[in-house]
Amino acid sequence: VQLQASGGGWVQAGGLLRLSCAASRRTLSNYAMGWFRQAPGKEREFVAAISSRGGSTVYTASVTGRFSISRDNAKNTVWLQMNSLKPEDTALYYCAASILATLVNSENPGQYDYWGQGTQVTVSS
Repeated sequence: VQLQASGGGWVQAGGLLRLSCAASRRTLSNYAMGWFRQAPGKEREFVAAISSRGGSTVYTASVTGRFSISRDNAKNTVWLQMNSLKPEDTALYYCAASILATLVNSENPGQYDYWGQGTQVTVSS
C-alpha cells in the first residue's frame, strides 16, 4: 500500500483544514487507518483512527470534539476534518494503515504497517 497525505497548510487559530490520505496499489478496505502527528522535538503522537469498515473511531483526548476521521473505501481515501484549530495542533501529520482491521491498540505507531509521507499543518495564534 502506498499512502499519499495532502491538505495541510497554514491557518489561523480557530480555522479549519481537511487532510486527505489516498491509497494506491491496494484497496484500503481491509485496513484500519490512523492519523498521527509529530511536532519538532517531540515524539510521534496518535491523533485518530477508524476501523476498516468505518464503524468505529477513536480520538486522542486533545482533539475530541474538534477533529473527525472518516473514510470512503470506494474512493480508497481517508480524511481528517480538523476544526477549531489551535497553535498546539501545529505538526507534521501522517496517515497510516494497519492490517488489523479493528482499533485494538490503534494508538500505538508500531501497530501500523504502512505510512504516508506527511503533510504539514501550521496554526498561528
